[in-house]
Amino acid sequence: MKVEKRLKRAKTQKLRLLVQLFFAGASIFTGWKFVLFVRSLEGGKTLVSRPPGVEAFLPLSGLVGLKYWVVAGIINTIHPAAIFLLLTFLLMGLLLKRGFCSWVCPFGFLSEYLWKIGEKIFGRNLNLSRGLDYPLRSIKYLVLGLFLWDILFRMNVDALASFIYGSYNRAADIKMLLFFERISSFSFWVIISFIVLSIPIKNFWCRYLCPYGALVGFLGLFSPMKIKRNPATCIDCNLCTEACPSSIKVHIAKTVHSDECNACFRCVDACPVPDTLDMKLGRKRVSPFTYALLLLALFFLITGLARITGYWHSSITQREYKYIIKHIDDPEFSHRAGSR
Repeated sequence: MKVEKRLKRAKTQKLRLLVQLFFAGASIFTGWKFVLFVRSLEGGKTLVSRPPGVEAFLPLSGLVGLKYWVVAGIINTIHPAAIFLLLTFLLMGLLLKRGFCSWVCPFGFLSEYLWKIGEKIFGRNLNLSRGLDYPLRSIKYLVLGLFLWDILFRMNVDALASFIYGSYNRAADIKMLLFFERISSFSFWVIISFIVLSIPIKNFWCRYLCPYGALVGFLGLFSPMKIKRNPATCIDCNLCTEACPSSIKVHIAKTVHSDECNACFRCVDACPVPDTLDMKLGRKRVSPFTYALLLLALFFLITGLARITGYWHSSITQREYKYIIKHIDDPEFSHRAGSR
């Protein structure tokens, strides 16, 4: 039985790793192609097309664009992929819990392997006390709340349109690239500190600071899929809780409702008793393979619809991108570019 359980665990986590590698590889390829696109324009050429997938890293543009779509009925074509990618990830949270963080997000993937390195180095990871853990976990919700308050409640239709069609949003992807290429000493050491803290502390960035994770986690509370435990067959071994990277007390919960549940299936894999702990949709068991299939189907369905309907590629021309790249350091850029 133990051998079978280990094989099942290895199979499940290997499946998740394959999905993680797919999205991580897609992110790296997209970033590399975007760099080539910018470099080619800087050289006065147009040898490389701009990859729309880079807009996955423009969540604010996506959120503003999504609200504008809802209130004005218009899907803007400045960064349309940002809208549909954000919508995809939000639906993942609503339908599949916080699986976006542990199956899709490249930062979640990196964070997971950082704490695994820490576990190998130190033999265990650092567990913060509840008095420290809960206040720190609230930070990501405070940051999320500030963004949501400003965008969802303070910005009217005119303000939304002004942002979407303004120079800042048009140049957002270029500015993002330049942030990393010209990173300040302060920003560099902040990022390094997050990396270092992620080694002894599991998912430090995701657990305490990521507003994206907070939003997906909140939506996950309403997901019809839940980890469920059968108390009648549970032997109280606590292995599920020990396996949970989010420190959820799985062994005492009949149904796991936590916003920190990443749907990683580690607790399910750790349970030694068949049919005692499973991911379920209502009363029906959802296997890791089915979960992965649903996640990928949702991703390709929505992004595919965006491509088919013509809301995937940005309407910003290469001529305009050349102008943006040439004048992005100009103090007057924000006043001129918005009218072009």
